[in-house]
Amino acid sequence: MRVDLSALDEVIRKLWALLDDMDKAGTTSKYDTEIPMDAFGQSCYFTEARDLHGAQGDMKTKIEGIIKQLHELIDDFSTKTSKVRDKYNDKEHEIKRGVGDGSGGSKKNQLA
Repeated sequence: MRVDLSALDEVIRKLWALLDDMDKAGTTSKYDTEIPMDAFGQSCYFTEARDLHGAQGDMKTKIEGIIKQLHELIDDFSTKTSKVRDKYNDKEHEIKRGVGDGSGGSKKNQLA
């Protein structure tokens, strides 16, 4: 059985690119989505302004958590895919060494 290691390499590269995108999304959600209280109106005139600001803060925190969980999931999958690729690669080298170690020739010599 042959395993296409280049296909696994491509999956790993795509997962790394996705992790990079998730890092950017995490940074954006953390630092670029803060809405100041006064954007919701003056609380002395608009009594719901505080509630809206609080709801926005809660949603911001939830989004940050979701992005963090996705990042961890992708990172875990990437790490496991890399380990599988390495194991296939090691096994392939082990088989090549076993075939090319000359043991086949010594069996022929024993029969002669």
